[in-house]
Amino acid sequence: MNEKYYAGAYWGARRESPEECARRLEILLVSLPAVDSSFARWFRPGKSRKDALTRPIEPMRAELEKLVRRGKDRVFEDLGFRLSAWNGVGDDYDASGFDLTCGGYTDAVNNFCFFQLPGRGPNADRVVTAPVLSGLVKSMAMAWEPDCAVATSSAHRDLVSESPKPGTFVGWVMYLSARRGTVPPLPGPVRIEPIEDKGTLIVLTPERFTAANPEHVALAERVGELLARAGLMQPVTP
Repeated sequence: MNEKYYAGAYWGARRESPEECARRLEILLVSLPAVDSSFARWFRPGKSRKDALTRPIEPMRAELEKLVRRGKDRVFEDLGFRLSAWNGVGDDYDASGFDLTCGGYTDAVNNFCFFQLPGRGPNADRVVTAPVLSGLVKSMAMAWEPDCAVATSSAHRDLVSESPKPGTFVGWVMYLSARRGTVPPLPGPVRIEPIEDKGTLIVLTPERFTAANPEHVALAERVGELLARAGLMQPVTP
């Protein structure tokens, strides 16, 4: 099975100014090159691939604030700000991109930072690994202080829930904010790591997690039961 993987951080209503969103985005972009070399450069979408490559995103707060302001919802102020980016890789299958919504303060939608990850190729071989995805989730946790984050197989997500809501399902690499409560002891080979005082990183397996592996599916189900019993599996928005 050729599974696709993604990473996303999610948080509820949080009214933040363009300056604050730009500060958080700067923290994220500055940290990403150390996670993987394919995350070192980002570009705004353009009319074509060639046009997009002329629109680099500079990880400097003043420039990022301009981009954030440009993404303000023109009708509903409480929906916050939106931004999209692409990493400029020529092969679409090996490229990454992210979509961001921040500063929203309505319970009608989530704030989120969502990464589309490469599907196949040299970047995919490096990125879709426990160490890199752990680094990506950590970076999002430090920058956005979300309620939860996950990096996982979309096939497994769809397998465990017909209508998956952020915060309610288990994935390969997860982050749970300390605001949600304390993560209980979990069975091996699951690894648990505190992220400063912000929350906890959970990595189900050191090898690639896949919905095609019954042992992985069973492990995720067991971990989900334990986290739910601890009151940690709750949707980000009502």
